[in-house]
Amino acid sequence: MRPSRPFRPRSAGSGAVLPPDPVHHPLYARYYARLSVRAETRAGAGAGGGQLLAGLTGRVIEVGAGNGLNFAHYPGTVAEVVAIEPERLLRRFAVEAARRAEVPVDVVPGAAEALPVKSEAFDAAVLSLVLCSVRDVPRALAEVRRVLRPGGELRFYEHGTGGGRALRFAQRALDRTVWPRLYGGCHLSRDPIAALRAAGFEPVDYERVVLPERGPRGPASYRVLGSARRPGAGA
Repeated sequence: MRPSRPFRPRSAGSGAVLPPDPVHHPLYARYYARLSVRAETRAGAGAGGGQLLAGLTGRVIEVGAGNGLNFAHYPGTVAEVVAIEPERLLRRFAVEAARRAEVPVDVVPGAAEALPVKSEAFDAAVLSLVLCSVRDVPRALAEVRRVLRPGGELRFYEHGTGGGRALRFAQRALDRTVWPRLYGGCHLSRDPIAALRAAGFEPVDYERVVLPERGPRGPASYRVLGSARRPGAGA
């Protein structure tokens, strides 16, 4: 176990520094912390863990780290993880998870739309169930691209549309009504693959994941798992 080292957040590319808590969902945060741990133990539910992070090296930024469930899966080839989490309670859980991690992890307040780190400072970035809940997807991805070095890799595990016509209709209807309010701003019908390509990440390699693998499926069962790169040197 390695202790988390102090990290001094820097202003985002625009020069603006966000307040410490740009997102505040305390009730959902408690629910999410319990639910995510249970899901991690289910067969097939860990697709966003080891497979998502395998082979990463160097400095990594994880945007929207939640309660730090991914920290235990980072390989020893990672030199440092800077974990950005806007929600105060989840950030507290993430700090506890960072203390148990086998790689150095610094947990930092901030939002995806204005990352408090220098440009081109990271070899890789990780997004795990984040794009579904950010307020401004293009701006968040522009920030991820800014902080990645040219040729840097983005790993992602995100909600995506899926199922037949009825389920897709249900996803859109839930997004317009109760789902974001109940689940911390989450949306089910966003298209992360199209958003990544529009943000200039190429190539975008991905596979579709359905949870549970067997049994009844609902509007939140459909995910995409993959990787993309910021074009540039070494790409």
